[in-house]
Amino acid sequence: MSRSKLHAVIGGGGLAGSLLALVLAKRGYRVTVLEKRSDLRGKDAPGGRSINLALSERGMYALGNVGLAEKALKQTIPMRGRLIHNTDGSTNFLPYSRHPHEFIRSVSRPGLNRLLLEEASNHPNIKLFFECSVVEVDQQEKTIVVQDAQGTLSKRSFDLLFGADGAGSAIRKSLGLESADVFSSEMLEHSYKELEMPSLENGDFAMSPEALHIWPRGTYMLIALPNLNRSFTCTLFLPNDGAPGFNQLTDADTLRAFFNDQFADAVRLLPSLEHDFFSNPTGSLGTIRCSSWTTSGHSLLLGDAAHAIVPFFGQGMNCAFEDVSVLSEMMDQTQEIDWPSLMGAFESSRIPNTNAIADMALENYIEMRDLVADEGFRLRRRVALELENRFPKQFKPRYSLVSFERVPYKVVQETGRNQSEILLTLCQDVTDFEHVDWTLAEQLVSRLPSLDGEAH
Repeated sequence: MSRSKLHAVIGGGGLAGSLLALVLAKRGYRVTVLEKRSDLRGKDAPGGRSINLALSERGMYALGNVGLAEKALKQTIPMRGRLIHNTDGSTNFLPYSRHPHEFIRSVSRPGLNRLLLEEASNHPNIKLFFECSVVEVDQQEKTIVVQDAQGTLSKRSFDLLFGADGAGSAIRKSLGLESADVFSSEMLEHSYKELEMPSLENGDFAMSPEALHIWPRGTYMLIALPNLNRSFTCTLFLPNDGAPGFNQLTDADTLRAFFNDQFADAVRLLPSLEHDFFSNPTGSLGTIRCSSWTTSGHSLLLGDAAHAIVPFFGQGMNCAFEDVSVLSEMMDQTQEIDWPSLMGAFESSRIPNTNAIADMALENYIEMRDLVADEGFRLRRRVALELENRFPKQFKPRYSLVSFERVPYKVVQETGRNQSEILLTLCQDVTDFEHVDWTLAEQLVSRLPSLDGEAH
């Protein structure tokens, strides 16, 4: 059957689903997108649920493949490093890279989703349906039952079915991919709460906009990302139980005292602290892994439905976008696509990489909330940037490989372990950058394989 006659149904009209719709439609497939939420175009998104994201190279590459990179860039704000806010009020800036062109970008989740949906709505091969919840999938008959806002059930047929409906995927469940032998969900004992830091009375940003602000406090932290309207979206990550913990912050006085003690330079910039804290939902944090993403040769999971990760490497969206770009590249490798084989190959290719970034994201939480305030970590970070300067073909820091390259995550994970050993050796018993043994550094780095920055 020709591509123009194949009907692809995508469950989920979020970031990954709307991007996938464009990729398939541009190749001639008829595409139906089913989204359980209402159409967010022309609406203000509800607060409190991960409004800001960090867009990096993998995501930009995927957007470029559908001609939206330039439009997306107009919705972003560069963040060139981490600005660390210490308890004494002092700050330290830690650049993400030694190269001025390497930085991540703060972007609005609903704003980017609107851009993708608008592009999809203008494509003749795509039909968008909102407030449609997936009820059941019949794999043998290749039909999907959906329920609309009025509770009416309808059945749709498909040739290909893609589950891009998020961490709580109804399609994953209906496909039988939540059994104990293929599915795991690991929740952190931490949750998050979003808060708003508005612009100043004169309309300026309350803090430097070209940084991801972090208040690291050991077992918890506050972060802030800039918005186009010159506000910041702040997120408090805190244990569910403990001292401190969300279970303790039950009234305005306790909350205010906690912020005055731990985030004194931020609290004066949070005029609606109590309202935001007690009105916005408390979000959970977890990692979802699936060892099987495909069934029957015509159904496939991707994005958070297949591999939800915690947000501490800023790669959730970028990883989901990379799913789509990798699938697109695999489709282009053959004239006549054998979808059962392609889906199996895609699953085998992506699972090791998504497991790797899931692990690295968990590790980065410890780095962000604790290590960035440590002098030893700062020394190792400075040495890492200098090693890249001296040996650019052998050494590029792990963060840079994740954020500014498209090297497979699994390769980055293995490379990062080797780099960590080198940095620990060079910085052992060293407290001053000037005392690093660069002769030893050259010997250690020379054993590393060359990095070419290519992907997949």
